Amino acid sequence: MSSKDVLPAVQEKSAPTDEEVEEELCLLDLEDADSLLFHVEELISQHLDEFPEDQVDDDAARYAAKMTKASITDGTRDGHLRIIKHYITFHIRRNKKWDPKRVDDKTPHDITAFITQKCGPVEQGFEGRKYSTAVSTRAALTMWYKNIRPNESLTEWRLDSVSNTWRGLPTRSRQVSQFMVGLEKTKAKSGEVSSSARALALEDIHRLHNHCLDPNLTLSQKRAGIIRYAAYLLAWLMLLRIDEVIKLRFENFEKIPGERRFVDISLNTRKQNQTGLLHSWRLHANDSDPVVCPVRAFILLASFGPLFMHVTAQGAVMQSQPLTASVLSRALSRDLQGLGYASWALYGTHSFRRGGCQYRIKVKRWSADMVAAWGGWSQVEAVTMFRYFYSPNDNHEFMHDYDRNY
Repeated sequence: MSSKDVLPAVQEKSAPTDEEVEEELCLLDLEDADSLLFHVEELISQHLDEFPEDQVDDDAARYAAKMTKASITDGTRDGHLRIIKHYITFHIRRNKKWDPKRVDDKTPHDITAFITQKCGPVEQGFEGRKYSTAVSTRAALTMWYKNIRPNESLTEWRLDSVSNTWRGLPTRSRQVSQFMVGLEKTKAKSGEVSSSARALALEDIHRLHNHCLDPNLTLSQKRAGIIRYAAYLLAWLMLLRIDEVIKLRFENFEKIPGERRFVDISLNTRKQNQTGLLHSWRLHANDSDPVVCPVRAFILLASFGPLFMHVTAQGAVMQSQPLTASVLSRALSRDLQGLGYASWALYGTHSFRRGGCQYRIKVKRWSADMVAAWGGWSQVEAVTMFRYFYSPNDNHEFMHDYDRNY
């Protein structure tokens, strides 16, 4: 056999390193935080007794109240304000020179120190609160740092090498994410169930379809409903983040003239794509269940430019104003409340990705490797994919039927 006939050796992929898995867990932490951020008031309200208004009236408490009132004028966020006042008071009592408006490399540590005080073990002198208290606290402090630095990015935390200043939100720092991941693991070992976004199942998608496309809606309501439902459906079918869905344009779709069986979709960019190759999907028409048929949803949308655009209360489609993640998140909360979901606060925009993943496994009977390939997930991401398959908030109501033999 000549050298030309020798087949190249197949290079085996190495197992993910601990560092890679930790990085992926931090990304999942940020996704969960983002998903709950737009309707975290319900969660915060459940923990207000842990942040009493009548804390010791000293100089630190009075300073905290004055600082909070001067910096945040939104009176609808009373729960956030109480947590923020406790945060400022906690640090002023430890260090009278501590500046609540200072944002630098020490700020993430300030955040984790306060959460540790609230959620650390009682036997070590801390308060021993639940993990959900940590989630509420982080959300309130996100609001604080957004208000005192309104022009900063809401999606990053980085050191600007030119100005040597920290940009973005300290609650999104790697240090805070690592802390939250570790705290969640610690609480889980002690038997505590953490709160992640609940998955939206097939029947939930059917209900959202019927709600958003109710024939009794006005024309303006139908326009808004079509856009909302199409966004919901694509996030669910393609296992996408909401911020990826709302950036889709009609140019991302390749529809062969006369071909009604499927449509090909590709993303311009994707955060987790490490290979440089664009991930693509082929979505097939679903005649057996038209409610979740992507082709029918595209026909309803038929336009050019941004796929999802803002619709005013009067029904006007704002061609130059694409839909935003916050608008869609609040719309989902309203839709679920309109459907009578008492547990609407357990759902977030990340629920579509979780629910779509579970749909592929449970209903379509896909294997785990098929879901990983469909989602465009790397080997590292596949390691943590179990978080999408299972959540303590999902499926427990069906446990009595798990062992049925008939």
